[in-house]
Amino acid sequence: MADQLRIPAEIRTEFGKGAARRARRAGKVPAVLYGHGSDPVHVNLPGHELMLALKNANALLTIGLPTGEQLALSKAVQRDPIKGFLEHVDLLLVRRGEKVQVEVAIVLVGEAAPETLVNQDLNTLTVEAEATHIPDELEVSIEGLQVGDHIAAHAVSLPAGATLITEPDHLVVSISAAPTAEALEAEMAEAEAEAGVEREAPAAEEPAAEENGE
Repeated sequence: MADQLRIPAEIRTEFGKGAARRARRAGKVPAVLYGHGSDPVHVNLPGHELMLALKNANALLTIGLPTGEQLALSKAVQRDPIKGFLEHVDLLLVRRGEKVQVEVAIVLVGEAAPETLVNQDLNTLTVEAEATHIPDELEVSIEGLQVGDHIAAHAVSLPAGATLITEPDHLVVSISAAPTAEALEAEMAEAEAEAGVEREAPAAEEPAAEENGE
């Protein structure tokens, strides 16, 4: 289930790019809390603690405000495209018992039959679950699956209280025959021909010298 982590927050009184840069230099991340029809609350959050918390998908955060604590889920995270540090975070306010829609990662377990190829069409499923009981991941067993076997979204086991939102017939994983070496070679040759790449002909072997000289 989703972790619940406490993050202290301070109300933001300065806005704009300059204020945001100053906050980040001080090790803080600008963020906004919204939801339940209330006015957005602009805050600064401690960057290190927030970065660690957001490593867990759908982490449930307890935001410590001067007016009290609020539960929240991250909905949008902006990162520096080069250095990767947090630039801004949008947080959705939630309540205990409230149901929310989230994307939950699919994890394949087991091994399909030999000489097969596993094709994973979906990496996540959209589910509705209580904010305090969001699954960390959804395991899908491919143990022993044969060529032609497949698993649709409706066949994925969900924890109690969770409801599937993704289209039930959406393909999650399918099993096909692994390509042979000959098929791979032919496919590569075709791709090279389309790209105008010419392969060099193999060098002809020189005749072996006679044992008693030429």
